[in-house]
Amino acid sequence: MSEAPSPPDQSSAPAPERRNFYGRIRGKTLRASQKDYLANDLGPLTLRGVGRKENAARTALDVSFAGGRPLWLEVGFGGGEHLVQMAAANPDVFLIGAEPFVNGLAMLLGKVRTAGLSNLLLYPGDVRDLFEVLPEGCAQKCFLNYPDPWPKTRHHRRRFVTPGYLGALARVMARGAEFRVATDIPDYVRQTRDEVPKSGFELTNAASTPWPDWVSTRYELKALREGREPHYLTFLRKG
Repeated sequence: MSEAPSPPDQSSAPAPERRNFYGRIRGKTLRASQKDYLANDLGPLTLRGVGRKENAARTALDVSFAGGRPLWLEVGFGGGEHLVQMAAANPDVFLIGAEPFVNGLAMLLGKVRTAGLSNLLLYPGDVRDLFEVLPEGCAQKCFLNYPDPWPKTRHHRRRFVTPGYLGALARVMARGAEFRVATDIPDYVRQTRDEVPKSGFELTNAASTPWPDWVSTRYELKALREGREPHYLTFLRKG
């Protein structure tokens, strides 16, 4: 398993800002095996130098841990089905997954242990912490799969597809980098199409059929069982 080196002394990352975090951190009681994964596997797979206590100066990360491979990101990987299979199918890339939900982390870690992967690292916290310290233009692809829909109108500002998240994402995405969004919520599609282009992305495809290398998730299967139509949107980071 890979572990990131300590960050360098120089930083071009923006200064930290005060902000709120919304969403669940814990769910159902963990099984004994899941507690084992968290106790023994999370540490070696955690990307160091990201958290605000660990890196109060917000020093930019040295991404040499990727070994020169293209860097892909997944925001909120849920149970980890997509992240693990993408890592297994693409050994020539390096993936970082950000997810604060402890139960999701435990599920992912079990899959990683079974698959024996060495081309991914995790940040178990707010993805905005990660965006603050990643070097500008370092990522070639980002996945946002079935994000929390925050369905109430007054909560739409909590969605990922808002300026605070999207501007930070745009900073770390390379020119021509691909940003994929999958959701089954029509109003999330609307907001995604409205807001993502404002942060320097171009919509290149919006379809009801997934990408050729798509890996279905538990959230998509639930949506299909309940009769909701998935939507798959592709954006490219403009130069």
